[in-house]
Amino acid sequence: MIVLTIIGARPQFIKAAVVSRAFKEHRPDVHEVIVHTGQHYDANMSDVFFDELEIPKPDYNLGIGGGTHGQNTGRMIEKLEGLMMEVQPQWVLVYGDTDSTLAGALAAAKLHIPVAHVEAGLRSFNRRMPEEINRVLTDHIAEVLFAPTETGRQNLRNEGITEDKIKLVGDVMYDASLFYKEKARRPQLPAELDIKGGDFVLCTIHRAENTDDPQRLKSILQGLGDSGEVIVLPLHPRTRAKITDYGITIPENVWVIDPVGYLEMVWLEANCRLVATDSGGVQKEAYFFGKPCVTMRDETEWVELVEAGWNTLVGANADYISSQLTNALLPRHNPYYGSGKASVFITAEI
Repeated sequence: MIVLTIIGARPQFIKAAVVSRAFKEHRPDVHEVIVHTGQHYDANMSDVFFDELEIPKPDYNLGIGGGTHGQNTGRMIEKLEGLMMEVQPQWVLVYGDTDSTLAGALAAAKLHIPVAHVEAGLRSFNRRMPEEINRVLTDHIAEVLFAPTETGRQNLRNEGITEDKIKLVGDVMYDASLFYKEKARRPQLPAELDIKGGDFVLCTIHRAENTDDPQRLKSILQGLGDSGEVIVLPLHPRTRAKITDYGITIPENVWVIDPVGYLEMVWLEANCRLVATDSGGVQKEAYFFGKPCVTMRDETEWVELVEAGWNTLVGANADYISSQLTNALLPRHNPYYGSGKASVFITAEI
């Protein structure tokens, strides 16, 4: 049986890696063909990236990226359709909420190839987010929907998706966190930054709703500064450019470092006291490593973390950001993201 896996961004490679490993270990009858659409160019995705993380390299790289959402999605559909006709897969496997995910699902549906969607059922209920449109449409195209949480399963039920298509398997990112925690390594930090485990806040800022709005970005950095906490900020080049363009001053307590690889990011998540982020994946990883999270967004797909007290939504309110970073969060209970074997369940189901 041939499974065509479609991915377009570095986080998706990490998710797909644990599923690919499960295919090899438990399903020798499956031949997986991996396609990278090229949606996100990432200089960190070198041979070292694949070798260190034990990730299979893509069989095809379509090299599509750099355009608008519509341009990219259209080009991807065209190229993926031709590739699917050539490879003749029995299943198409997609992950998450990128344009690559939607393009893969649409191309497969037109060719009557069943689609399996990993991370199905997530909802922010903000239709202004391209990611929300992508995942809603993909869920209604897919034949099998692998929900990471009970909340995700209920969202799918609420939208009228039949129960037989929905599989509650747990979160593949939990599988990945368990696997890569043993391989984590300390990043190169400034010599004058003498941090010990648990005495710093890890921060990431990259989401367009924050970086493209000067007032939001300024307010977020003000909140980080007002907290007085030691904050380590691996800064995305795009965010760094925006800070410069807007003339925003980075507070002295915010230590900006270059972007880090995944293994270094795991070390920072495992050794910080608290996480402040606008990323979806980092919110979960914080929880997997037992760290409270302050999320600088107005909504989140991971509502169970908010309900359990592990995650607090602060938007871009400087005062709220500062107070939440200073005052320890008190989680009430632990949400369930599976047993660390989501990838095994997925490959068994397919």
